[in-house]
Amino acid sequence: MPRSHGEDSVNGPMAVFPSASGRAAAMPRLLELDGRGELTAAHVRLVAQALGKSERTVWRWLAAAHKDHRLARVESSHFTVTVEVRRLLVLWGGNASRVHAELVQRAAGDPDATAVPSLSTLHRAIRRDLTRGERAGLKSGEAARRAHDVFGQRPATHRNAVWEGDHKHVPVEVDVEGELATPWVTWFIDCATKAITGVAVTAHAPSRDAVLACLRIAITRSEAFGPVGGLPGQIRVDRGKEFLCATVTAAMGALAVPVTDLPAYTPHLKGTIEALNDAVEEMFLVSLPRYTGRQKLTGGALADPDAPPLTYEAFVGLLLDWVTWWNTRHRPSALNGKTPLQTWQADATPLTDVAAGQLATFALEDDGRTYTISTSGVRWRRRDYLAPWMNGRTGTKVSVRHLPHHDDTIEVFDAATGRHLGSAFLAAAASREQIRSVQAARTAAARRLKADLKAAEKLRRQRFEASTTAAPPRPLTSVTAAEAEEELGAAAQSDRRALARPGLVPHGPAPDTWARPRPPRTPTPDDEDTS
Repeated sequence: MPRSHGEDSVNGPMAVFPSASGRAAAMPRLLELDGRGELTAAHVRLVAQALGKSERTVWRWLAAAHKDHRLARVESSHFTVTVEVRRLLVLWGGNASRVHAELVQRAAGDPDATAVPSLSTLHRAIRRDLTRGERAGLKSGEAARRAHDVFGQRPATHRNAVWEGDHKHVPVEVDVEGELATPWVTWFIDCATKAITGVAVTAHAPSRDAVLACLRIAITRSEAFGPVGGLPGQIRVDRGKEFLCATVTAAMGALAVPVTDLPAYTPHLKGTIEALNDAVEEMFLVSLPRYTGRQKLTGGALADPDAPPLTYEAFVGLLLDWVTWWNTRHRPSALNGKTPLQTWQADATPLTDVAAGQLATFALEDDGRTYTISTSGVRWRRRDYLAPWMNGRTGTKVSVRHLPHHDDTIEVFDAATGRHLGSAFLAAAASREQIRSVQAARTAAARRLKADLKAAEKLRRQRFEASTTAAPPRPLTSVTAAEAEEELGAAAQSDRRALARPGLVPHGPAPDTWARPRPPRTPTPDDEDTS
C-alpha cells in the first residue's frame, strides 16, 4: 500500500522539528501535563510522531527530566576555537595545519599546557565555531569578510531625490600630450532612475574643480545629458576630500542641497554609484586598447605590449558615447525593462532648475579680498586680467571669483553691490581676437563721447529766426518735447477733419424698400372747429 503524503514508513508522519529543539520545546509541556495528572500515552505518541522518534525515547526523555531536570541533551565536552586559535589563524593566513603545528610546538615546551586536539578536531571546531565570513576575514581581511555579509536595500524614491557621486580611476592608458596616463572619471548618478546626470574627465587625479564642473553640467540639464538633471534633493558621497571641500559644500549649500558624508570604506552605503563603477569597466573599459587588467601570457607578458594607445580626446569621446548608451539604450534589471531615460521621463516628479544668472557664481571660489580696476585691468595673483567692459571703469572696487585650478579666466563682481560685472581673461595669454575686442570697445566709447561733445556744442550756439522784413533778429526758441507732441497731435486731427468731406460724393436715391417718413399733414377747417 503506498504511503500517504508526509508520512514515514517507520515513525508515521515526517518530523516537523529537529529532535534537539523539539525535545526542548516538548518537555516543559509534558511535565506540566504530568504534574496535573493529565499525561496520557496519546500525548507521548503525538510528541514522538512530531519529532520522528519512538515513544520509548520520549518516555526516556521524560524520566530524565524528572530525575535530573534535563530538558535537552547534554552536550559532550569538545574543543572550541579560542582567541589564541583565532590569532594564529590570522598569523598563518587561515592555514589550519600550520595552526595545529604551532599549538603542538607550544605544548611541547610547556609541561602544564592542555592537550592539543587532533588536526581533524581542529578542523571541525573551526567549521563549527566560525562563520564563513569570520573564516574569510581571518584569512584575507575585512573585504573578504564583508563579502559574506547581507545588506538591505533603501526604499524606492523619485527622480532627483538622491544623487550619488564618486571618482573612478580608469585602468586604461591613453596618450596625454605624448605621455601615457590613466585618466580619472568623476560622475553623478540618480539613484531612482539609474540615469547618469553628469560626467567630468581629468587626465590626472581629480580635485574639486572636477567635482564642480561635473555638478554644473548635471544641474544645467544641457547636452549631452539633458533632459536628465536639475537640482537634487541630496547628494551622497564618501569621505573624498574633493567632495567635502569648502568650495563644494558652499556651492551646494547655497542651493539648499545637503551633501551627506558617508563613513569611509563603506561602498554598500552608495551601492548605485559603485555598481556603475563596476559596470563601466566590465561593459566598456575592458574592450579598449591598453587596458591594464587584460589577460597576460606566461611570465606576465602582454600579448600586444606595443598596442597604440587612444588619444585623450578619443577616449573622452568614446566614454561620452557609452554614457549616452547607458542612459538611452541600456535596460538595468532594477528598472523592469526600461532604460534610465524612459524611467526618468515616466516619473512625474517636478524638477527644480537653476536660472542661468544664479549659476554665474556657482562653483567659483572667492579669496575675500577687494581689488581695484586700473589701466592694466585687474591685478590678481600678480597677473593682469582684461575685458572689454572694463573700459571707463578704472578706480572701481571689485571682488574676484574663479574656478579652482582654472586661472585663465576670472569672474569680476562689484565689491559694493555684488553685481556681476563680467568675465576677464588673462592679459598675458590673450588671443588676438580678445585684444581686438578690448580695442574695439575703447574705440566705441571714444566715438560715443565725440558724438555727445559735438551735440553739446550745437546746443551752445544761439540761433535766430529767419527774417523776411527789416527787423531786429529774434532768438529761435526751442520747442519742448511736450509742446512738440501737442502740436503734432493737433496737426493730425486737422488732417483727419480735412479728409472728411461729405459733399465730395453725392447721395443717390433711397431704395424703394426703405421706410420713408410721412409728409407733414395740412390743417383743415374741421380741425379748427374741433379745437
